[in-house]
Amino acid sequence: MVKLAVRKLPGAAGCEIEGLDLRWLDDSAFDTIEMALHEHLVAILPGQSIGPKSFLGLAQRFGTPEPHIIDQFHHKVDPNILILSNRVDEKGEPLGLADGGTYFHTDYSYLPTPARCTLLYAQEIPKGGAGTTFANQRQAYEDLPDATKEQIDGLVCRHHYGNRDNLDEASRTAASKLNDAQKTKMDWVRHPLVRRHPHTGKKSLYAVSGSSFGVEGMGDNEGRALLDDIKAHATQEKYRATPSYKPGDVIIWDNCSLLHAAPLIEASQHRTLWRITVKEQGPTV
Repeated sequence: MVKLAVRKLPGAAGCEIEGLDLRWLDDSAFDTIEMALHEHLVAILPGQSIGPKSFLGLAQRFGTPEPHIIDQFHHKVDPNILILSNRVDEKGEPLGLADGGTYFHTDYSYLPTPARCTLLYAQEIPKGGAGTTFANQRQAYEDLPDATKEQIDGLVCRHHYGNRDNLDEASRTAASKLNDAQKTKMDWVRHPLVRRHPHTGKKSLYAVSGSSFGVEGMGDNEGRALLDDIKAHATQEKYRATPSYKPGDVIIWDNCSLLHAAPLIEASQHRTLWRITVKEQGPTV
């Protein structure tokens, strides 16, 4: 049996698990991954060489995957895998979803049953690493004054697909554009502003940036002002971490306890990853 080493990464979240080969993943190795994810919120499994089925098999150990609403970039082998890429074909047509989530957000917080975790498998990464920036919402909540915690615990937010700070569909920092058919599948949903983690019991701020557009029981301006204030606190540099990625890395993160933002990459710097997002067991409210 290969001994796995969990090494904490610099910044407010993240670890690297060394000595792992996902082609031979057993229950003991998965337990190490899951425990590391719960503690560090981001787990990087470097140097993997796997295909779509093995990648999907890892994701299914966490729960049920949910295909992304932008179905034109589903992997041809399995629709649960979304291709993220800024490459284009010989006709100039995109080969994957480019500029997806280049603002702080939480995956699938626009759905009644949100995401437990997201997994990436890096295919090609530009020089410099071009990793995701994460913001630790568990620590951000713990650092709030007791009076603020009392104010926001129990509040419920209204969510919808989109980035409340940028609704211009032509912008690289707006939510990825949906076609008309995809838009008809989106509706308003509700999530608590403070969530208790379903596996660890620890509280964190939830999706205070991105899909949250208001707070129940508050006027639109008052609710947005509260969310903007909390977002400013929760995305401070001291809560951030931006690990570097290498081809062959598998990256897993905890959506209940993190905000994240993808990097903005120049078209000449090719970046391609596979992505699977796994659902929680049920709605949050």
